[in-house]
Amino acid sequence: MSTGRSAQQHLQDKVIEAAKEKVSGTVLSLSEIAFLIGFEHSQSFSRLFKLKTNFTPSEYRATLK
Repeated sequence: MSTGRSAQQHLQDKVIEAAKEKVSGTVLSLSEIAFLIGFEHSQSFSRLFKLKTNFTPSEYRATLK
């Protein structure tokens, strides 16, 4: 069954879900979270997070307070 989405898109969605859990459930820095989920550069992580959620990781964390 085809969902019309690439494997890369599915993987990115899984990565962002993991990132959301870490951003909301830990006090780790955003750089630490980026590294833990496989990003070499936190800027790349922030860019993908914003693309997928319309929030930067820090904006997302702030909405949870």
